[in-house]
Amino acid sequence: MSQSSSTKLPVVFLPGYLCDQRMFLAQAFELSDEHVVIHAPLRGERCEEIASDLLLKLPRHFALVGASLGGTVALEILRKAPDRVKRLCLIATDVFPDAPLVSAAREPLLVQAKVGRLDDAIRGTLPAEALASGPGRAEVIAFHAEMASSYGQAGFLSQTRAMQRRRDHQSTLVHAQCPVRIIAGQHDQVITPKRQAFMADLAPMAQLSAIATAGHLPSLEAPEEVSAILSDWLTKSPALT
Repeated sequence: MSQSSSTKLPVVFLPGYLCDQRMFLAQAFELSDEHVVIHAPLRGERCEEIASDLLLKLPRHFALVGASLGGTVALEILRKAPDRVKRLCLIATDVFPDAPLVSAAREPLLVQAKVGRLDDAIRGTLPAEALASGPGRAEVIAFHAEMASSYGQAGFLSQTRAMQRRRDHQSTLVHAQCPVRIIAGQHDQVITPKRQAFMADLAPMAQLSAIATAGHLPSLEAPEEVSAILSDWLTKSPALT
């Protein structure tokens, strides 16, 4: 794909677990001069059904940016319609399904949400240690909680179930025939940089960008750096490895 054709490619943002379009506002603003920007909500209890629903509504060809749960949905879209995905960016995304212990650890949070303790459940999804330390950490945690609260009990339950039921997407990355950018926060303890580096090794045209000042929410912790990486990803055409 040439640079000129890439600048016309719509960019679809898929937000992370319990996040909404606000997690990508800085990046969408930076890219909107040269791209049609689409914020796609995640609705459903399985990534497969979320992806199928979105494919009915998205343009014929597009670039995908997905974080966390949104990254898993992006991989599902790529698996279902590889010819339509021209570029893929995964942020703080896990290519593996929930490990049994991780899935089991989500059950008490589901119980808390069901009995009316949604705020407690939300706090349990994002430990402070998953973000880079510093004066901005508390602000990012509070903003994440605000986004998560907007989903209410039903949204919390459906997104958590989607996280528990996601599939293994190693083969999806192995067969990816589009430029793939993996963005990892160096301080991410939820999806470690080592695991995200492994993902970058799977795809033929993948590149890892590690951000020293970020953890699990790079688009909020280091918005300018993420915007710059996305601009590079949209115009760069890496060679097959």
